[in-house]
Amino acid sequence: MGVNNTVSVLMGVYNCADTLAEAIDSILAQTYPHWELILCDDGSTDDTYAVAEGYRDRFPHKIKLLKNGSNLGLAPTLNRCLAAATGEYCARMDGDDLSLPTRFARQVGFLDHRSDIALVSTPMLYFDQRGDWGRGAAVEFPGPMDFVRGTPFCHGPAMVRTEALRAVGGYSTRTSRRRAEDYDLWFRMYAAGRRGCNLPDPLYKMRDDENALRRRTLSFALHEAAVRFHGYALLGLPWWTRLWALRPICVALLPAPLYRALHRAALRRRAVSP
Repeated sequence: MGVNNTVSVLMGVYNCADTLAEAIDSILAQTYPHWELILCDDGSTDDTYAVAEGYRDRFPHKIKLLKNGSNLGLAPTLNRCLAAATGEYCARMDGDDLSLPTRFARQVGFLDHRSDIALVSTPMLYFDQRGDWGRGAAVEFPGPMDFVRGTPFCHGPAMVRTEALRAVGGYSTRTSRRRAEDYDLWFRMYAAGRRGCNLPDPLYKMRDDENALRRRTLSFALHEAAVRFHGYALLGLPWWTRLWALRPICVALLPAPLYRALHRAALRRRAVSP
């Protein structure tokens, strides 16, 4: 493992004062020591910036803190973090999630030995105020056709070569890409000839509670449908795959209780599978 390969953690934060400390603590607990955390507050109206500032003051050599003058959205915020990154690898992290302690060590170790791979992610564990309740799954080496049913890489646990991320221009700031910025990024990276891998074990915990459910809107489903339609064409996939672009719209139209029940049932089945 290249012990001097710095990981730049890109964390855009917005109104997550209640969860941010726990998220940052999970970075501080990493077994891999060579990282920098780049926080950018996206115009929060709660105490998020104050929490971030407290950590920056305690760890000035490890944490950089930026602040947007207004709420710009995740993509512009992450691009600001990317511009400040000095590491060979960029890792994503959200202000209400948790990285397990060996996440960086395992991802850096993989990328150090696989120069043909530009990004590595992992499945996620899902939790709420009652604890862990589900587990995701992922294809180890996704090909273009794996993009049809959905994004082949979870965004939160992703680690990407910095040069590869910059080579495609970072995150798209187009309004039609909002809340599907990651899916769009993976499409563009694959179209540029880059490839990714998913490690088999979950190394990241995503907070999936009622607040997450409220962020599931028809507007964002339309954005994902647009990303899918454009991305399938970008990768030269068969014409019939365009029908799958309608899937997020169909899902968004489900009654919230039914969606929640189906979503949790699927993830719980994976959690108990051998």
